[in-house]
Amino acid sequence: MASLIEVGDQNFDSQVVKADMPVLVDFGAEWCHPCKQLDPLVEELADEWQGKVKFVHVDADENAETTIAWGVRGLPTLILFVDGLPKERMTGFVPKAKIVEKLTPHLIG
Repeated sequence: MASLIEVGDQNFDSQVVKADMPVLVDFGAEWCHPCKQLDPLVEELADEWQGKVKFVHVDADENAETTIAWGVRGLPTLILFVDGLPKERMTGFVPKAKIVEKLTPHLIG
């Protein structure tokens, strides 16, 4: 099973904004129950989309600067970055089918 790359305030730009492929950023926190529910779904997608999408995790508590900079106000929040720009955002627990439905159009071509 794929594990998400931990990203924080120090390396967010280099790992996400300047990435050469789409990046799904999972903002979460250790105490967040919906985050723990979402984690296995995100890991499944990381396996299924390996080589097509880079998957990273940001601990919102430990990386407040990045969390605030991208307007994350609820956890978990997933943001898909394409060419360094946020293209989709989902907050709260989202079923896997809905994640796939919202992200797939941005991954074609």
